[in-house]
Amino acid sequence: MAIDTKIPIGCLLLAGLAWAAFGTVPAGAQTTERLISNPRILGAGAAPPTSLRPRIAGSLPHEQVLDLNIVYTEGQLYNPATGRYDKVHLRSYNGTDVDPTAPYVSPTIDVDAGDTIRVNLHNQLPADPSCAPDHEHNGGHCFNGTNLHSHGLWVNPSGNGDNVLLSINPGVKFQYEYNIPGDHPAGTFWYHTHRHGSTALQVSSGMAGALIIRGNRPPTGTTTGDLDTLLNGLPERVMVFQQIQYACRNPDGTIKRDGTDGPYICDPDDVGEIENYDLFSPGEWPDSGRYTSINGVVLPTFKATQGQVERWRMIHAGVRDTISLRIVKMKPSAQLAATLSQAAARTFIQESCSDAGITYYRVAADGLTMAQAQGSNITVFQPGYRWDTLTVFPEAGRYCLIDASSPATGSVNGDNPNPSLIGFVDVEAGTQVSDPGSYIRDALVASAQAAMPAGIAPAVIADLNSGLRFSLFVPHPDIAEGEVTGQQELTFFIDTSDPDNTKFEVSNTLDEAQAEPYKPDRLDRQLRLGTVDEWTLQSHFVSHPFHIHVNPFQVVSILDPKGNDVSVPGAVDDDGGTSDGKVDPQYPGLKGVWKDTLWIKGLRPKYPGLYTIKIRTRYERYIGEFVLHCHILDHEDGGMMQNVAIVLPDGDISAAAAGAPPLQLQQGHMHTKTP
Repeated sequence: MAIDTKIPIGCLLLAGLAWAAFGTVPAGAQTTERLISNPRILGAGAAPPTSLRPRIAGSLPHEQVLDLNIVYTEGQLYNPATGRYDKVHLRSYNGTDVDPTAPYVSPTIDVDAGDTIRVNLHNQLPADPSCAPDHEHNGGHCFNGTNLHSHGLWVNPSGNGDNVLLSINPGVKFQYEYNIPGDHPAGTFWYHTHRHGSTALQVSSGMAGALIIRGNRPPTGTTTGDLDTLLNGLPERVMVFQQIQYACRNPDGTIKRDGTDGPYICDPDDVGEIENYDLFSPGEWPDSGRYTSINGVVLPTFKATQGQVERWRMIHAGVRDTISLRIVKMKPSAQLAATLSQAAARTFIQESCSDAGITYYRVAADGLTMAQAQGSNITVFQPGYRWDTLTVFPEAGRYCLIDASSPATGSVNGDNPNPSLIGFVDVEAGTQVSDPGSYIRDALVASAQAAMPAGIAPAVIADLNSGLRFSLFVPHPDIAEGEVTGQQELTFFIDTSDPDNTKFEVSNTLDEAQAEPYKPDRLDRQLRLGTVDEWTLQSHFVSHPFHIHVNPFQVVSILDPKGNDVSVPGAVDDDGGTSDGKVDPQYPGLKGVWKDTLWIKGLRPKYPGLYTIKIRTRYERYIGEFVLHCHILDHEDGGMMQNVAIVLPDGDISAAAAGAPPLQLQQGHMHTKTP
């Protein structure tokens, strides 16, 4: 149950694990309860407060401080295939008071809108010769260089703000400062390393954590409010999904496998590491036999109570997997073996967790409140995505958290993946629920009656009674066509014409022939502060998640190869009729939704035709240079990234930017070099 505790500003709280048996869960699996109230910066993987901390009128913004020491960490990760723990040696944000049972997920930062976050980044890794100035700037290199990105935050991208154009090299201390505006949307965000050339390798090691911004602003007659004020009092869970793709090696450096192409093997005396980009080839994650972890734990077990509505804040902090989350009741007679390979897990799912699953309700995408809740028994996460949901268990018993199969064109690896287990929920008896949608609506109506100002409560309640609408809590106004002042185009492309030199590219047009790999000294787009652009996005070779820093965007339309808008609620996305009857659930309902990361589906070479996606965005408040990129992070490291600058209406920084590569911070001094 939630612990009612008051934590001083700026302190760190280490959330403990409850090590309890869970029926027939494998011996090594962990049982974790992470519902905590009122911490400010929480321990690794912990859940945030169950109630809001009211801001004192007239007080100054609070300041939070977090120390992140980048080090090699000796640890262990549970391996269900063997029923034992594998020893691992991985880079981590091993900050003060890190949970020793889950060292490969970073502390959760939990702040209010208006706070200042100071992160002291201390790179204590050894020197890395691949950071040499003459090294090729694309591809895996500079594995021990690092920096920090506050993914999804609307903050300054320059200086020591959300600046990813820095390389903080071994031996360097650097303080990032995120000044969160007082009008910043409350929501679920995250942070992770973003040094070009080492991003995938470090994120796959677990160098990522949740970043929660809270708000206590109710709606008024003229402004929308924070959803937090309506959901205040609901238990919350933060769930950070990661694919920690460690491998053990043979003497010749090849990956130890069960057979030629079988799952990874680590013998008892081996130590797993992530030191090579051969781990990130297409299909390598599913072939590895590894499991997606939650909050740094493999196959965790959570506890819940029947009939208790919970807010789940879920973050895809992995690199190379698509997660299609189902919550399915486990048969009472189910028995789990002591060891559980992925093949055995698929059999277990088919025999014991095979129904359609419960319906739960999405209320925020990428941290931003949606205009209407969307009920579904499946939610698709691409790398970088976040979904907030309202979840209630209608029956007591045990539930499986399943990464369900998804269509090939909707999957990072393009492989129509098999279902996999990612965790369990043990639900104790409570209140029976016959209709989850009506049950959640009634709970929110009661909350609105109790918490909303008298003048606004009737409108909030009317919205809730009209299909669980949240129109008074959407943080950004819609962007009408008449507001658009300019156009941008973007195409993702992988050039495989030279088998010895695959190029990961981005084009400023819908012509793949004009696509180019990333160059640190090239400014690819110069955008004007105060303007509004409509972007047209395509992918001409397989699919890629598009992510742009600083300003979020609103989805206008997603057209399949036949011109059908599959973003409208209830649409059927079957790849324009070429998917052999398989339906992709990820696009329907996204029309009008605000996001910062979006899957751009590309059908070639297997299927004909292209998807065309239109989004709109405002460039507000902040100027400076940042990036957009594919969030399959080894693609970003490979060159699928662009430099973007927002400038004043009469500004032009293209001349200044030319020949200015990323700034490297080295011990004792700062200077500019090409990485």
